[in-house]
Amino acid sequence: MFATVLSLLIVLVGAVSFNRLTVREYPKIDEPVVTVSVRYAGASAEVIESQVTKPLEDSIAGIDGVDVITSISRADQGQISERFRLEKDADSAAAEVRDRTSRVCNKLPQAIEEPVIAKVEADAFPVIQLAFSSESLTPLQINDLVNRIVKPRLQTVIGVADVRIFGERKYAMRVWLDTDRLASYRLTTQDVEDAIRRSNLDLPAGRIESQQREFSVTSQTDLLKPAQFGAIVIRTVNGFPVRTATWPGSRRALPTSARWSG
Repeated sequence: MFATVLSLLIVLVGAVSFNRLTVREYPKIDEPVVTVSVRYAGASAEVIESQVTKPLEDSIAGIDGVDVITSISRADQGQISERFRLEKDADSAAAEVRDRTSRVCNKLPQAIEEPVIAKVEADAFPVIQLAFSSESLTPLQINDLVNRIVKPRLQTVIGVADVRIFGERKYAMRVWLDTDRLASYRLTTQDVEDAIRRSNLDLPAGRIESQQREFSVTSQTDLLKPAQFGAIVIRTVNGFPVRTATWPGSRRALPTSARWSG
């Protein structure tokens, strides 16, 4: 009798729950996936693979719970994706990847940018794309408008995790090299790049203090005009400074030329 009542109770509970239980063909499962993105401007895919991707892979491979590691090495950038087992917590996995990445940062080239580590959710994908155009604004002005106004407002919307700008245009100084003149001065492309990096810096100026007042000193050490880039001294050869720019009508034989572009 007891067995009969228990069986009827189970059947009754099943009948009541039959129409209330949700059935999903694709259940939501957040697989822990962490990506590491590194940018190394000017490096080929082979250099990225040997000097950046491989050391990072060797360090990350020792993390407990790693299932699959895949990497993509292309010119200027590399990306490593680590897929962990389902029982691994995504937050702890990202923390361990960040720790292992910081351990090998001293072995990576100094010119690389800071590695970007991101936790990827299984159902995370861009849900909206916006295009901007104007008949009165230039692409550089549109880019500035999107960066200052549109992007901050979109980032504050509930549910928005990231806002990316594709096709971004920025002000840049283009430098054309004259290889024959560089060779005549025994200079290389790296010498020109190093000289520009040394000269185009934002340096702290400190402050001036007196008994009654204190002033903050603002220094404008970054280069803003083509003429300033043209005055950069690459190297002193036989007592004469070799500068970076050759201007139209100039009588001096200098190794490069530069102008603003967007």
